[in-house]
Amino acid sequence: MPEGHTIHRLAADHLSRFGGRAVRATSPQGKFADGAALVDGQVMETAEAHGKHLFLGFPGSTWIHIHLGLFGKLGFGTAPAPPPAETVRLRLADTEAYADLRGPTTCALLTDGDKRAIHARLGPDPLRGDDGERAWRRVSRSRSSVAALLMDQKVVAGVGNVYRAEVLFRHGIDPYRAGRDLTRTEWDAIWADLATLMREGVRNNRIDTVRPEHTPEAMGRPPRVDDHGGEVYVYRRTGMPCHICGGEVRTAGLAARNLFWCPGCQPG
Repeated sequence: MPEGHTIHRLAADHLSRFGGRAVRATSPQGKFADGAALVDGQVMETAEAHGKHLFLGFPGSTWIHIHLGLFGKLGFGTAPAPPPAETVRLRLADTEAYADLRGPTTCALLTDGDKRAIHARLGPDPLRGDDGERAWRRVSRSRSSVAALLMDQKVVAGVGNVYRAEVLFRHGIDPYRAGRDLTRTEWDAIWADLATLMREGVRNNRIDTVRPEHTPEAMGRPPRVDDHGGEVYVYRRTGMPCHICGGEVRTAGLAARNLFWCPGCQPG
């Protein structure tokens, strides 16, 4: 599932291509035909993200709400647009560009009230300029592990498996430690680091989490080869030596997702 930086990047990409311009909206697949018809020919006024939710704004306080989920894809191309595949849920297009949405968990038309309700049930998002105070209030009272809390979108919006594993490694925190056992200083450092790492993710359109002294060039090691790209410390490095201590990176299941950590650098 795409993490929050990808959704914020998609919001920026929509604005750069369609912002302030009228767009044609169609649903070749047919599942969003009514919604597409209502915004067809309208000007895209804004686009924004909150966590893993994308909102495209049109006149009359009308929003297209998109959540890609595990299988959704959203790709862009330049005009003239080719004939759409039958799997395209939504195509937005103008004379210069087009965007095709396939396989999302959600593609729905919302009112302002509907949109506010979604924001209300999400936690603060490091990429929206939130300060993390609301998240801290929940984390500091919870017996749940910090690893589980970071993946709970009601606690922190936008963090996925990669950022969860990497930020805990960067701060030497045992992922199984209870949220209430974190100090406020530790939480503030995690939050600030998430904001920095995720902003870099938006800018570079990939996740890189290693510090300059641990890059392949600095360490004289081969670069990472992985579908997800980016240089990381522990994510999907099970059984490999830790870049810092040389110990074995481990993995375990937690809340139906794989957790990655280094016991040497993140002692319990």
